[in-house]
Amino acid sequence: MIMRTHNCGELRDGDVGKRVKLCGWLSGIRDLGAVIFFVIRDFYGYTQAVVSDEDKKELIRSIPRESTVSVEGTVMLRSAPNPDMPTGLIEIDPEKIEVLGKCYEQLPFEVATSTQSREDVRLKYRFLDLRNPEVKDKIVFRSKVVSWLRNKMTELGFLEITTPILTSSSPEGARDYIVPSRLYPGHFYALPQAPQQYKQLLMTSGFDKYFQIAPCFRDEDARADRSPGEFYQLDTEMCFATQEDVFEVMEQVLSGVFKEFAPKGYKVDEGPFRRIAYRDAMRDYGTDKPDLRNPLIVKDVTDILKGKAPFFDGGKTIKAIAVNGFNETRKWIDALAERAKQNGASAMYWFKLDENGAAVGGIAKFVADCTQALKERLDLQAGGFVAILAEDKGVEKQAGYVRTELGAGLNLIEKDAFRFCWIVDFPMYEYDDEGVLGFCHNPFSMPQGGLEALNGKDPLDILAYQYDSVVNGVELSSGAVRNHEPAIMERAFEIVGYGKDVIEEKFSALYNAFKYGAPPHAGIAPGVDRIVMLLSGEQSIREIITFPMDRNARDILMGAPSAVTQKQLDDVHIKIVMPKSDEKSAR
Repeated sequence: MIMRTHNCGELRDGDVGKRVKLCGWLSGIRDLGAVIFFVIRDFYGYTQAVVSDEDKKELIRSIPRESTVSVEGTVMLRSAPNPDMPTGLIEIDPEKIEVLGKCYEQLPFEVATSTQSREDVRLKYRFLDLRNPEVKDKIVFRSKVVSWLRNKMTELGFLEITTPILTSSSPEGARDYIVPSRLYPGHFYALPQAPQQYKQLLMTSGFDKYFQIAPCFRDEDARADRSPGEFYQLDTEMCFATQEDVFEVMEQVLSGVFKEFAPKGYKVDEGPFRRIAYRDAMRDYGTDKPDLRNPLIVKDVTDILKGKAPFFDGGKTIKAIAVNGFNETRKWIDALAERAKQNGASAMYWFKLDENGAAVGGIAKFVADCTQALKERLDLQAGGFVAILAEDKGVEKQAGYVRTELGAGLNLIEKDAFRFCWIVDFPMYEYDDEGVLGFCHNPFSMPQGGLEALNGKDPLDILAYQYDSVVNGVELSSGAVRNHEPAIMERAFEIVGYGKDVIEEKFSALYNAFKYGAPPHAGIAPGVDRIVMLLSGEQSIREIITFPMDRNARDILMGAPSAVTQKQLDDVHIKIVMPKSDEKSAR
C-alpha cells in the first residue's frame, strides 16, 4: 500500500534493518526525558517506536493520544524486549513522523479500558470503544463465525438468496416496524420480522435449498439474549423435506460451528441431538428451553402430597425438585424461597432428610407419613433436600425456575460443555392469558395428522411439526414443516377465528402460490447473534453487535429514533398525535 509498507502487528526480528512505513493511532507515550517511547496501534496490533532527537521528542509531546500518525523509519532490535507483544523484539527508529488526523477532543474514557465504562458512554462513543482490541476482537470473531456458516451452507448445497426488506405487514406474533408510503397515502410497508413468506415462495418457485444471513426486525423489548429492533438469523428452507431432514442438516451446521469456535477443551454434542417432546420438557424441566448441563429433574408429586397440608389443597398441581448431598444453610434456603416468590411463585416449600433418612425442617411434619413414597419418587437419599412448588396454574415454569436456581447455586451445572437438544411436538394451538385460542408456535406449520386432525380432534390435542433447537438453556432456532395445502391452511386459521378472507388479505401471495402445485417443505432459522454470544462467552448480546441499541431501543450514537421535519411528514401523509403525557412534558 502507498501509505504503509507493513501493519502494526507483523514486524519481527527478521525485519531488522528494513526501512518501513507504518500508520496507526498514537496509543501510548512513555516519556523518560532523554528518550520517548511511543506505541502506535492499528487493526492488526501494536508497534513501539523510540525517539531521542529533541525536535522529534517535542513533536511527540504535542500530539494528543488517539491521533492518527504515520511513522517512517528503520526497524531495530529492542534493548528490552517485551515477550507479551508479538512485535516485542523490535522497535522503530523514526526518521519522519507525520500527524494524519489529530484528536481534538478529550477522550471520554481510556480506549484500553473502555469496557469498564458505563454502557451508555460506550454506546455514545462506540467508534472509540471499537478501537479497544478486546472489543474489536469480538466483532472479528463474529465475522469469522458468519463466514463459516455461509461456507458450510454452500457446501451442503444451499443457495444464498436475499429477500426484500420492504414488505407487507402480517400477523406473525411481534409488533411490526412500519414504513409509510409516499406514493400510496394511508398505506404502509413493514420491515420483515423474518423472511418467512418469501422463503416459502422460493420453495414453490422450485428452488431446492435456500439460505441467507437475514436481518429481521421486531418492535420488542430488549433482553440479555435479544437485541431490540433488529437481529440476524441463518434463515434456511428445504424443498421436499421432512422434520428429520432439517435435523440432519442443522446438526451438521450447529455442532460444526460450535466445534470450530468453542473455547479449547469444550465438549460439544454431535448429532443426532436428543429429541424431547414439548410436554415432556415442561414436565421434567419446567421449560421448553432446558439446560441439559443441569442434572436436576422436576417430578410431579401431586398424588403423594395432595391433602397432606392446607397449602396443597384446592386442586393444585405439586412439583418437587430433589438434590442429594445438600449442605447449605437455612439462610441459603430462605433466600432461594424469596427469589422464587419474586419470580411469581406463591411460595416455595421444602424439607431435608437427616443422616437417618427422616424428614426434618421446613414442612417435615406434613410429609412425615409419606416420606418413603417421596424417597422412591424422587430418588432421595439421606442428607438430601427437596424444594416443592404448588400452584393452581403455571407450576411447571415456577418449578423450572427453582431447578435452574438450584443447579446454578449449588454449582451442579456441567462446565465447559455445549449440550444440544431438539424440542419437538409443540401443540398447534394454545389459549393466551385472556383465554383466546391462538397458534402456539406460528401459523405456517403443518399439523400432525393434517386435515383429518384439524377436523376431528380437540384443538388443544393437535400437535404440529414444529421444533426448536436449544443449547445450554438458550433457544437457538425455531422451525417447522410448513403447511403447503390451501385446504389445511384454511381450516387451521378457521379454528382460531380467521376466515378465508383474512388469509387472502394477509397471506395472499403464499395462499395463491399454494394453489399451483406447492411442494412439501420445511425450514429453520438459528439466531446468529445468539450463536456468537454463546461461543464468545458473553452475557449480553450487545457485546457482539457492532453498533447495538441500548436496553431502551435507542441508538445513542446516531441519535435514533429522532424527530423528522414537517416536510418529511407531509411527503408520506403522516400527522403526529402525541400522547397527552408527552404533550405536557413537551410544554
